[in-house]
Amino acid sequence: MIRLRTLVLMTAATAVVAGLAVAQGGPDPIAGAIIARQSHMQLYQHNIAVLGGMAQGNTEYNAEAAVAAAGNLVALSSLSQMTYWPVGSEVGVAEETRALPALWTSMDDVIVKATALNAAAVAMQAAAGTDLAALQGAMGALGGACGACHESYRQPD
Repeated sequence: MIRLRTLVLMTAATAVVAGLAVAQGGPDPIAGAIIARQSHMQLYQHNIAVLGGMAQGNTEYNAEAAVAAAGNLVALSSLSQMTYWPVGSEVGVAEETRALPALWTSMDDVIVKATALNAAAVAMQAAAGTDLAALQGAMGALGGACGACHESYRQPD
């Protein structure tokens, strides 16, 4: 029992120390911000792929999975991304990024696009569990909202 308690306390202490290191941004806060935003985008991509697979007929429509993926998109698009975009984390300044410098000079437009993404995610959430046709109908706006920001503010491959 004592060993189990010690193990639990050591694990908790390790988690706290690791959390503090991450919270401080590690040795390079710019690199940390880039990793955070890319991770966020990968979560978008995963959930959109779940919905897109159903919409395209590549996977069977599953209302529960569709609602979960759409709910995740609403949650992701509702999170503040303020700390993901520090000046100095754009193409030409930082490595491992495709964020174009225009993003930092067009913040009003970025906010409009982010709001449109959230609205499309909310619409998808309403449609996703209804039936396949409703999910398919909501995909265009969702994809368009993602693409609008990427076309303007992300360097092509």
